[in-house]
Amino acid sequence: MTDNVKINRGLKGVYFERSGVSDIDGAAGTLQYRGYSIHDLATHATFEEVCHLLMKGELPNAAELAAFDAELRAARSVPDAVLDIIRVCKDGHPMDVLRTAVSALAALESDSVETGEEAFLRNGMRLTAQVPTLVAAHEAIRNGRDPVTPDSSLGHAANWLWMLKGEKPSDDAARLADVDFILHAEHGANASSFAARVTVGTEANLHGAIVTALSTLAGPAHGGAAEDVMKMVKEIGTPENAAAYVKAKRANREAVTGFGHRVYRAEDPRARHMREGVRKLGDEMGAPEWYEILQAVVEAMKPYSRHGLNVNVDFYSGVIYQLHGIPMDLYVPIFAIGRMPGWVIQCIEQQRGNILIRPLTLYNGPEPRDWVSIDAR
Repeated sequence: MTDNVKINRGLKGVYFERSGVSDIDGAAGTLQYRGYSIHDLATHATFEEVCHLLMKGELPNAAELAAFDAELRAARSVPDAVLDIIRVCKDGHPMDVLRTAVSALAALESDSVETGEEAFLRNGMRLTAQVPTLVAAHEAIRNGRDPVTPDSSLGHAANWLWMLKGEKPSDDAARLADVDFILHAEHGANASSFAARVTVGTEANLHGAIVTALSTLAGPAHGGAAEDVMKMVKEIGTPENAAAYVKAKRANREAVTGFGHRVYRAEDPRARHMREGVRKLGDEMGAPEWYEILQAVVEAMKPYSRHGLNVNVDFYSGVIYQLHGIPMDLYVPIFAIGRMPGWVIQCIEQQRGNILIRPLTLYNGPEPRDWVSIDAR
């Protein structure tokens, strides 16, 4: 009987639930959040608008956006006890510190244990506002500085850069960070979102699910691509070296980081928005060579696009962070900042009509055998 069981390793191609949040067409290379094209959202929306769209189901009108934005801005601070915990583990990897800090918030904020949909939304709003504060605070503390206090006059992305760098960003830099967050906000049943849903399936609270999501995102196979691309760009060094680098990688049957995606066969629809951002920011920062190296790699990879090896969003993200002088070990935490609203709504969806997620494994171990006493083994 078990000979007829089909194994879908990694659950590839398996639909485990319905979702009204993101619609991904990997063959066509399209992505929509609740029916809106990612291109329209990246071009016209703010991250706050996208958060409202994902969490509450619709784009806000002006009054709704003002109230939603005010709630986010008011929730940015974290308890002093959490900052003390960050000081204790300041030498850890930023993802480990972030996960620990979110877990600490679960213990310190009493309403985090509530599990109704209203509580999930309320706690999700607060966590979306707090995660940038936690990441920036750790960066300051591990470098011997006091954390920068959130600035309630700044939007979500601009305030993140303010807390991280201690200086007000330009409008263009803030907008690019905003677009980065929008592009990473939600992406269906990716590994971290699925892991969060598994946690919610046990009737755990939202903070527990976000800790699970952070733990899963920390794995290099999920969240590490932007960092790997930056390492690749530094290894290539100049645009002239790109073709030889790609040729050597392909000859050795090695992957070229930033190309290919588990879902997309065409170009990742998010990539074009980051590409233009890299070009503009590189010119602004007086470092156009990073963009030139990336484009040389894209050109060298064109012959392999028919095999589904097209550029993905992470190909450009790392260089943007590099241009801001952001350490590479913060690239994944930045991904987490953007993904927060997506995790929250995935958890809320899981909670509606909740069911324990419990797949099967097909046993392929030894046949039944007799017990042997220890002196006869």
